[in-house]
Amino acid sequence: MKVMLAFLANSVTNFVIGILVATYLGPGEYGRFAIAFAIVGVVQTALFDWLRLAATRFYSEKVRENQPVVRASLDLSFIAVTGGLVLSTLLYALVGPKLDFDTTLILLALATAAVNGLFDYSIALVRARFEDQLFWRLVLVKNLLSLVLTGGGAFFFRSASVAMGGVIVSLLGTVIAARASLTDQHAQPRFARRNMAATLAAYSAPIVAAHLIYQAVPLATRSVVADVFDFAEAGQFALAFDLGMRAILALGSALDVLLFQIAVAAHENHGDDEARWQVGRNMAVVLAVLLPGCVGVYLVMPSIELLIVPGQFRGPFGHYLGLLLPGLFSMGMILFAVNPVFQIAKKTAPMIGAALVGALAGVILVFLLPWGDDASNLALAQCGVYVVALLATLVLAAREKPIWPRLRDLVATAAATLGMIAALTPLQSMAPGLTTLLAQISVGAIVYGALTFAFDTAGLRGELIAWAKRRRLPI
Repeated sequence: MKVMLAFLANSVTNFVIGILVATYLGPGEYGRFAIAFAIVGVVQTALFDWLRLAATRFYSEKVRENQPVVRASLDLSFIAVTGGLVLSTLLYALVGPKLDFDTTLILLALATAAVNGLFDYSIALVRARFEDQLFWRLVLVKNLLSLVLTGGGAFFFRSASVAMGGVIVSLLGTVIAARASLTDQHAQPRFARRNMAATLAAYSAPIVAAHLIYQAVPLATRSVVADVFDFAEAGQFALAFDLGMRAILALGSALDVLLFQIAVAAHENHGDDEARWQVGRNMAVVLAVLLPGCVGVYLVMPSIELLIVPGQFRGPFGHYLGLLLPGLFSMGMILFAVNPVFQIAKKTAPMIGAALVGALAGVILVFLLPWGDDASNLALAQCGVYVVALLATLVLAAREKPIWPRLRDLVATAAATLGMIAALTPLQSMAPGLTTLLAQISVGAIVYGALTFAFDTAGLRGELIAWAKRRRLPI
């Protein structure tokens, strides 16, 4: 529970920082920042994400004590990959062609990818060992530094480059401050083995390839929006996707940090059948959180836009986010509900096929959808990528003969969500504002929570009662 709260706190802080950066940079400069950050996502996924994935799946306290070769191989691999990135960057700076984008921002994006890769890898190690206190400390330090350096850089300098520099310093400062706690005395470089690194990379490679496709889609879309319209429109488009995705990741990651490790532990201690059952239950839990979350965002959009979104972005934000929400929901389900089927089975290659099918659908939609005065067609195309990819992922996952969620849990989630919609519909006539938003959130949460409790969706009622009894709370 503590780890879930830490993930939520981290996601909320990232959400706030995103709003601060957009507010102080404005649409045009934020458009440049958003494209640079999309480059970060692509580079980090391509080069460093396999380390995080391998640590999450194959590292644990037991492995730490008995198999130092795993941690040693991962550590040395990070150094090698970072060295390769630095060498490639220097080579490009000397002889590479010039791009139609700010060179400083590109270099900062590459540095951010490496530092963020180190931070995510460190977090994955801590998460795999269930070290809650250290996890909290890392998240707290990073968030405080990010608020001061990234938000402050945007406020004082109104510069995307300075804001990106703040990201680098905050992440690097966090890892340096906790370096003693992150060091594994058992994993000395002499234990590293190339074949172990190759095995870990082979497991992660299909997941990385799939994620790379998903990360490339926002980068390509923003670049097209900036080219066809301008950086200001790219900023409007990007903020809607960025904040929407951060909300999805906040919900999904908080669940995944606990649920996936439970599935891994079940596989390690009780075998394949128990792990497959746990993954099926996890799917039901993720759906029970993401579906009402996305529907709720759509229903309270006017108040969110008025209270949270910077004035320069209002109007386009709600329009674009409304178009993107089905895709964001689909992406969340892919990452946190369905992909674990392949990860537990250690058969991750089908994830690439699903991502390619989604990307192909997006390209087709770009050619089929008519162009207008804004980037609505590109928003729908990007949404289509993730929706089609989810359908393809489900089809391919079925070949692994997973234990799917119970039909009654799916029906219960749909029924509770419909009940929430019915309860919130009369409130749509209220003027947007803080009172309206609080009323909508309260009514929606009470109705959905009560129905979920009554239906015992995914066994959550039993979990809640057990949690309350452990803390001697009346329920």
